[in-house]
Amino acid sequence: MSVAIANIGELVTWEPDQPIRHGAGLVVEDGRVAWLGPSSATPAADERIDAGGGAVVPGFVDSHTHLVFAGDRAAEFAARMAGQRYEAGGIRTTVVATREAGEAELRKLARHRLAELHAQGTTTVEIKSGYGLDVATEETLLRVASGLTAETTYLGAHVVPDGWTADAYVDLVTGEMLTRCAPLARWVDVFCETGAFDADQARTVLEAGMAAGLQPRVHANQLGHGPGVQLACELGAAAADHCTYLTDADVSALADSGVVAGLLPGVEFSTKHPYPDARRLRDAGVRIALATDCNPGTSYTSSMPFCIALAVREMGLTPEEALRAATRGGAESLRRDDVGQLGVGARADLVLLDAPSHVHLAYRPGVPLVKRVLSSGVLST
Repeated sequence: MSVAIANIGELVTWEPDQPIRHGAGLVVEDGRVAWLGPSSATPAADERIDAGGGAVVPGFVDSHTHLVFAGDRAAEFAARMAGQRYEAGGIRTTVVATREAGEAELRKLARHRLAELHAQGTTTVEIKSGYGLDVATEETLLRVASGLTAETTYLGAHVVPDGWTADAYVDLVTGEMLTRCAPLARWVDVFCETGAFDADQARTVLEAGMAAGLQPRVHANQLGHGPGVQLACELGAAAADHCTYLTDADVSALADSGVVAGLLPGVEFSTKHPYPDARRLRDAGVRIALATDCNPGTSYTSSMPFCIALAVREMGLTPEEALRAATRGGAESLRRDDVGQLGVGARADLVLLDAPSHVHLAYRPGVPLVKRVLSSGVLST
């Protein structure tokens, strides 16, 4: 099955020699980009789409989500908007609701949220566990997640559950829980933060996960200055996510190590914390990803276009830099080279916008500009 898209006003490919083309065409065959060139030369295909002068961009790569959960924390959000400060303990509220939900209900809820992401242009998504905090529920969360994506993350070390000491819980996370969960995960993550796990505990969790064949990533420096970024760089993690509070040494370590800084502006929108300084990171040569951190407590958004708009308005990125972070940057965070770009041979994940340029993603925030989505060359219905 082949699909040709012609009359593309602006085509974002991220190819080194020509990252953005105008008046372009594209052909998809067997789920991959097979041809790029001028619209007038677009070859025949089994199906032809007229982009009508609209922009085509790579499908968004959301490299940090918590889609599998039950319950609602709208009251917590309302309290924050009234002036209450966010702290990590709210996670336990979701844990209670998630443990009470059955696997079928969790799967139904997660599929609904995934459909929301897809409708807004996300074609690759990472999903974490972390709302179980016991062996059986963490395994269930990863079983649900693995039915939705290949990018699954074991986050047993989200916070310390009630009734446990941190050290005793780390023993569980690195013992029986890891044994049960590792076969269902690609990544291991830890919330290295005051109110969650300190540097030594986080290192123990990550090293145990790595020994079990998982690749590391870290929730780092969200609530204040801390050791998370340095730990991520020391262990060669794929990503240090949040990066809200950074020292000059943290920025240098990220630049030198190549660890991707995952920026999650929906969190700052929801918690009223200061936004990360993406311009500072970009100017220092740090690789950046944008992600939703879709979760019920601190960033209940499924919209990558919303995050792009926030990154431009609040974090100092240009529209082009923000789009790259939401596509190619997310792919780098997941150590993927087949998604997040539209060069020949790439997976045909792409988004047709009802707008002439990618700039409109930030220029027209909140407007449903995603017109059509192709995932591996298959057109969404």
